[in-house]
Amino acid sequence: MRPDTEPEPPAPSEPPEHRRYAAYLAALEAVTGADAAAGPTGGPDEADLVAHVLRDEDPVMAQSAVIRHVDRRAAALLTAPGFVTWCTALTGAVAGRDFVLRRLGEWTLLRAITLGEGWTPEALATASDWCQRTAVSGRFPVSSSALSLLAEHGRTRRVRTAAARPAPAPPSAPAERG
Repeated sequence: MRPDTEPEPPAPSEPPEHRRYAAYLAALEAVTGADAAAGPTGGPDEADLVAHVLRDEDPVMAQSAVIRHVDRRAAALLTAPGFVTWCTALTGAVAGRDFVLRRLGEWTLLRAITLGEGWTPEALATASDWCQRTAVSGRFPVSSSALSLLAEHGRTRRVRTAAARPAPAPPSAPAERG
């Protein structure tokens, strides 16, 4: 910098909604970790905190934080017995938030096609692109009937192609030499 020029203004600080978003995610992580002693389903503190986050002055940021939390928790609880209790508690906390309610419903559908519980072809065929991509991502062992349906009726070519790929063979044990 030359001495005869004005110093550059300091970089703007992080916007307050970014700080709140990070704080909300940390608080949601902490409350679910603290509630782990009572079981994997979170508890009233988690549902209360989710409801609190959704009352933030920035509804888009708040919903984004809640969706990220829901995705993290649902993936972790997907095959656990406490998933249904957790989902029911969260459903009450997010009442009136259609996008969050839909995401919870789609996690319930993903659970059904993973565990072989009751699901309808129409529900999977009309699920969002996100839900269908998650189903074929390989993160969860979804049923062959669900994959067949998505290979034929997936909403996007990407989903249809991924669903039609054969599942990778499990790694074989190394041959013993003797």
